[in-house]
Amino acid sequence: DEELLKRIQATVAQVQGDYKKLSSVTGNLLDDRRQKQKDIEALYQSLERLEKEKADREDLLLGIDVKADKTALAGKVSRTQFEACVERLNEMIQETLSRVTGQERGWHQVQQQLSEEMDSKLDRLELGPFRRQLEEHWKSILEQLKEKAPTMEADDAAGIKKQLLAHFHCMSCDRPLSVLVPG
Repeated sequence: DEELLKRIQATVAQVQGDYKKLSSVTGNLLDDRRQKQKDIEALYQSLERLEKEKADREDLLLGIDVKADKTALAGKVSRTQFEACVERLNEMIQETLSRVTGQERGWHQVQQQLSEEMDSKLDRLELGPFRRQLEEHWKSILEQLKEKAPTMEADDAAGIKKQLLAHFHCMSCDRPLSVLVPG
């Protein structure tokens, strides 16, 4: 009987050890269950919040389309660089415009001078009648000289020291003419 008692005591001790282990495991399982229950409640709350605040698929796709592409962003110019380039371009345009305006004023002056000079010149149509008028006038002067020449010859001088008439040149081509002095 002693042996049975020892075996019973050993079995009781083993059962008590198993009970303690089982209690410990059961306590851990209960703690895990409570923690999992809290986690499940937190998940339900998160799910409810997501249901209220969720992003609509269409809005999300529209947002993705609008989102800036990094390669496109790398190709963009900063606002300060853009403004500096625009300012330099504006200065160059103003400088070019002032040059063109100055040149335009110069061209207007040259055009005005040419116009004034052209107005003061005779055209080819006017030269023919003018030439005939000069030739007629010249002929009349020569005839008057011929008429006056006999009265001068009355003076029986052998010669004179001064030349009576200067050298003559053609009005149209400016070539020298040799004109005989009467007498």
